[in-house]
Amino acid sequence: MTALMPRRVRRLASLAEALLTPHGMDRYLELVDPMLVRREVRGLVTAVRKQTPDSVTLTVQPSRAWPGFTAGQYVRLQVAIDGVRRTRCYSPCGSQHASGELEFTIKEQGLVSGHLNHAIGVGSVVGLSTPDGTFTLPATRPGRVLLISGGSGITPVLAMARTLVDEGHPGEIVFLHYSNGPSDVLYRTELAELAARHPGLRVVHAYTHAKTGGDLRGFFSPEHLETAAPWYRDAETFVCGPKPLMDAVRDQLGERVHTEEFTPPTLTFDTANAEGQVRFKRSGRECANSGKPLLEQAEEAGLSPEHGCRMGICFSCTQLKTAGRVRNAKTGEVSGEEDEEIQLCISVPVGDVEIDA
Repeated sequence: MTALMPRRVRRLASLAEALLTPHGMDRYLELVDPMLVRREVRGLVTAVRKQTPDSVTLTVQPSRAWPGFTAGQYVRLQVAIDGVRRTRCYSPCGSQHASGELEFTIKEQGLVSGHLNHAIGVGSVVGLSTPDGTFTLPATRPGRVLLISGGSGITPVLAMARTLVDEGHPGEIVFLHYSNGPSDVLYRTELAELAARHPGLRVVHAYTHAKTGGDLRGFFSPEHLETAAPWYRDAETFVCGPKPLMDAVRDQLGERVHTEEFTPPTLTFDTANAEGQVRFKRSGRECANSGKPLLEQAEEAGLSPEHGCRMGICFSCTQLKTAGRVRNAKTGEVSGEEDEEIQLCISVPVGDVEIDA
């Protein structure tokens, strides 16, 4: 878009940006309309619906800075809760070929997901990152594709299924989805409609806890594979869901399994020269700095902070640092701002630190 602007207009925009320093034009534009910002991606919530009692589906119109995504990738979604910006990762579940709005389905299981389930309505504005992640279909689509999901892990593989259907994929696709029972099934209607549109797609519902209903019952097993996709040995398999499900599929299928997991970064900790005290403000707990990440120190102090990946990717363990300095174990960067959001799993205290936890 910028490249298509007349040169004179671009120069005026650059001049305006300079004159508005230190905040920049975006800080003023968002006072008029948050969706007008040029350098950050924002999303306007245009629809909210409840598929199950413990989940919410948000339709989001991204701002003009949105670059598009590849099916299976995730986005860091940001909201303000009690004046603090909180960030979590969620996968868009629409086709990568669909223009316009994004769709996120979020299971309620923590601070941010609870906020998104109960406090977000039509007209709300959220922050969006550019998409990330390598859990994607290969550029040359496999002839046979097996998609396996459990619970809210359906979102990235649903994006893959919708993308393949939009492309008119000529091969076979099986979508095997696990849920506790019929009341917990996400996207039942949409999956049935996808299968009706594409003769090569078969949808199989497995209930892990219900004794009746569904196409299969119980947890993942080799028998489920044989029933759902007898050709699974010749397929590329993509799975997302609870860790036991992903582990069981990997044990059965080996190297042809692709999972939404992240490669742990190499982190170094100097426990021998650690100094200072770590105080967890709300709980009143305090301990000597061991030099380990704050998530581990909080757990050793008897606390149970929300967390996910434990490697600085999912942002589930984000907390407010009210005082002190921390070192980012991934980048080595030291930060000492007050009232700063940090990720406990990769933040190491540098001297005295206070966390609002």
